[in-house]
Amino acid sequence: MRIGELAAATGLSRDALRFYETRGLLNARRLDNGYRDYPPEAVEWLCYLRAAQSLGFTLAEIEAGMPLLLEPANAGEALQAALRRKLDDIDARIAGLAKLRATLARRLQDPLDACPLTSPS
Repeated sequence: MRIGELAAATGLSRDALRFYETRGLLNARRLDNGYRDYPPEAVEWLCYLRAAQSLGFTLAEIEAGMPLLLEPANAGEALQAALRRKLDDIDARIAGLAKLRATLARRLQDPLDACPLTSPS
């Protein structure tokens, strides 16, 4: 399957496909004329990759877990563990943002003549 066909099948741009290929997340063989030729399973792989991104996984995380992602049907426990780690990370970020919000709200309650950027004494 050529790049235009893969782009149409996945809804991704050709530039996105080239980017994924440059990162090593997508493989294509080169035809004699220099065109990329993607295997049919590239469509499913890209849908899986995009689903992982929509769940908050970065490309670096996807790259690190690539062997896991190549066979998702056989990687249930490892995928569950990865999802738990991502959930823990999100919970930690939410807690950090809540703390930051509380700090900002406290600073806004200070008298107007005090600079809200100076440390409270």
